Amino acid sequence: MDVMKKVPVREQDPNVRNKNFDEVCLGYNLEEAKAEASRCLNCKNARCIQGCPVSINIPKFIAEVKEGNIAEAYNVISESSALPAVCGRVCPQESQCEGVCVRGIKGESVSIGKLERFVADWARENGITPKGADKKNGKKVAVIGSGPSGLTCAGDLAKLGYDVTIFEALHEAGGVLVYGIPEFRLPKQTVVAAEVENVKKLGVKIETNVVIGRSMTIDQLLNDEGFDAVYIGSGAGLPRFMGIPGENANEVFSANEYLTRSNLMKAFDDEYDTPIARFKKVAVVGGGNVAMDAARTALRLGAEVHVIYRRSLEELPARAEEVHHAKEEGIIFDLLQNPTEILTDDKGNVTGIKVIKMELGEPDESGRRRPIEIPGSEYEMDVDAVIMSLGTSPNPLISSTTKGLEINKRKCIVAEEETGKTSKTAVYAGGDAVTGAATVILAMGAGKAGAKGIHEFLSNN
Repeated sequence: MDVMKKVPVREQDPNVRNKNFDEVCLGYNLEEAKAEASRCLNCKNARCIQGCPVSINIPKFIAEVKEGNIAEAYNVISESSALPAVCGRVCPQESQCEGVCVRGIKGESVSIGKLERFVADWARENGITPKGADKKNGKKVAVIGSGPSGLTCAGDLAKLGYDVTIFEALHEAGGVLVYGIPEFRLPKQTVVAAEVENVKKLGVKIETNVVIGRSMTIDQLLNDEGFDAVYIGSGAGLPRFMGIPGENANEVFSANEYLTRSNLMKAFDDEYDTPIARFKKVAVVGGGNVAMDAARTALRLGAEVHVIYRRSLEELPARAEEVHHAKEEGIIFDLLQNPTEILTDDKGNVTGIKVIKMELGEPDESGRRRPIEIPGSEYEMDVDAVIMSLGTSPNPLISSTTKGLEINKRKCIVAEEETGKTSKTAVYAGGDAVTGAATVILAMGAGKAGAKGIHEFLSNN
């Protein structure tokens, strides 16, 4: 075994998986996991812990894997993370824990994410669940949203003895884990539902179909329902568009809508009422992880798929693994190009998209080189659907119905990073509702901070 290289992880063949929704990555078995764990240097000053937004004791759990003590490895992870099977699959480890792994200086970093996934899957298959509080402390906390931030905050508070209720707007718990990330990256029943169930086993109650700001307000939760504090983890579900002609056509989707129809509303099944599987050629506009998810979903539903992105491959914000998988599966990347108009027929149906070619100029405020249009380079591409994946913003429903809650110019809730404290007493917030669209693990880190802030507040009141 070459200790400088990762133990390879098994995957479905690209030409098979691009026609099904089964998970792409098959993960490690016990023998492979122990071999990969043996590559860990067990650093005393572990930079990987510092690189983890939820501060998992990574060397300790990996040492347990190396010895075959998988149940104990799970207990170590569970001290810090409520969603290890999720994080092992969708976290950008390459820019976090694995990105600062000392083993990676001269060779390949340890596959921390794949090991976390193995441990979490083993625990689920063997009926091992996280440990809850011995007794309740008599205080009630409401958590808005059952996505990664809300679930993490709720789980941490439950472990501290709080009586926690999560209020979820949709009919199924899980937030973006359920509606936003495709099945082939994150299986819903075997993984997400099981992680949600583990949070419930800590004593957390989840009420679905409750839209805070419409069904009831935050002030009512605090004043009428007897909650001592509220955590807002409502995410960022309001899609952005370009404002170009033709965007209001029926066959133009936000990536959020497209993925929600596929994941939560079974739109890939002809027996359901929201069909999206009838398109033959689809353009996906954008270059982030959500764009890759939408493109790979459309491909599996039978379309030829083009990703249109206005910068070059080097500037693509999506994870390298997701881009690699998309290319393997047959997604076509039209880089350094940008839409200027969506073309429709006299009935308003999409017939194509008008695109202009770009070149890169000087870096902008993001540090990436600014794309500049090349005059006279426009052309038309025949497509019958367009998916816009340009990011999302928080829905203003909560902020507009809550007195004294400060928001910034991006319509995000203003909250302290270390504690989640907002301008309104007893109200805390975190995740995408505060930062705008970001990663699952960063939302989880914010949920942990919010739980800590609420605990400090209620311990002193």
